[in-house]
Amino acid sequence: QARAPPRSAAAARPPPGLSGRQASALADRRKKERKMASSAAAPDWLGQYDNATSFLYTRGLRRHTSDPPELPRMPAKHLLTMCDLTKPEVVDIMRVAIAMKASRKVFLDTGFDRFSDTLKGYSLLTLFEKPSLRTRVSLEVGMHQLGGQAIMYSISDSPLGVKESIEDTGKVLSRMCQGVTARVNSRKSVRNLAMVSTIPVINALDDYAHPMQMLADLLTIIEHKGTWEGITMAYFGDLENNVTYDLMRTAALMGYTLHLAGVGDIEAGVWEEVKKLCAASGGKVEVFKTAQEAVKDVDVIYCDSWMSYGIPKEEEEARKKLFMPFQVDTELLKMAKPDCIFMNCLPAARGMEQTAEVIDGPQSVVFDQAENRLHAQKALLVHLMAPRRFAQIVSVGDLPGTKASA
Repeated sequence: QARAPPRSAAAARPPPGLSGRQASALADRRKKERKMASSAAAPDWLGQYDNATSFLYTRGLRRHTSDPPELPRMPAKHLLTMCDLTKPEVVDIMRVAIAMKASRKVFLDTGFDRFSDTLKGYSLLTLFEKPSLRTRVSLEVGMHQLGGQAIMYSISDSPLGVKESIEDTGKVLSRMCQGVTARVNSRKSVRNLAMVSTIPVINALDDYAHPMQMLADLLTIIEHKGTWEGITMAYFGDLENNVTYDLMRTAALMGYTLHLAGVGDIEAGVWEEVKKLCAASGGKVEVFKTAQEAVKDVDVIYCDSWMSYGIPKEEEEARKKLFMPFQVDTELLKMAKPDCIFMNCLPAARGMEQTAEVIDGPQSVVFDQAENRLHAQKALLVHLMAPRRFAQIVSVGDLPGTKASA
């Protein structure tokens, strides 16, 4: 252990002219200074004398023996479309989402939520090029409920790759945060960010996919139908659409049937993805000419806005006329199964993609669907940002109506 330098006898004596009390005070002060100098020269002074408990966990002083062994860093898993998840992963995310939702209900009565520290100390950066109410609120509230924080940053006026390269942005964010979500206009932005980031990048919506919405949809279907197994869903409206594409991928991934009816050209690449997934799962995706053909005996009807962000005002009337044959009204709803549920990922326009009687009627579950953005995304964030923690809590139980091996 290093020591303070030796002092001469002359330096140890008090200067002449001091009273006895002054000399005593000076001697005490010098004694404290020598002690401080000796302590400062010792290795890890703060680790020995500071009482900051969380700091001591890292000092190797053997005061705490329960620290986990150092594990190698896991490679980041990104979520750009539903194709980036496997069916078993989705099943596990649903299990945890159900448990997290139940835990929040208990919290309102007891003040206890067993997931409240799951992402303690974690930071999620949420990038927004497009505005959103549900996405921003659900991410910020979700991270708060899990013990972490969400930091919102608008890139509408400062697009990625303009002031600095995407590579530099990805490297900086990877050193400060544990995850990034991006709600952007183009798939190119989120893909480029994922290529250079060593933390999970989650697509919060682009022009090609909307995976976070799909997980909320599945959670809603489980709550109201018991399972997705064996169901048939019908989607009406814009077929050249990010929600449409991921609805197709989700049905193909999970193995249920999806009927499509509307206007627009589905990208060839999406069909290729869907065919591969259907071959493995037994799912089926089919396009129908009319809404009446597509709706027969379905379990779920799904709509999305006809007026997505970015649609010019002058085009709205023409789009309305184009999509009106696929509007969901009470007559179309009657052609589905009697217990069919109606879903819309919101925002909704009454009198356009559906009538007010449908969305405000007893078969509508749109607000359960909106709430489930919060719970499904919480489970997803833990799955991607803290996979070891997710593995510890994934044994929350089987989904209703499914087998553990689903």
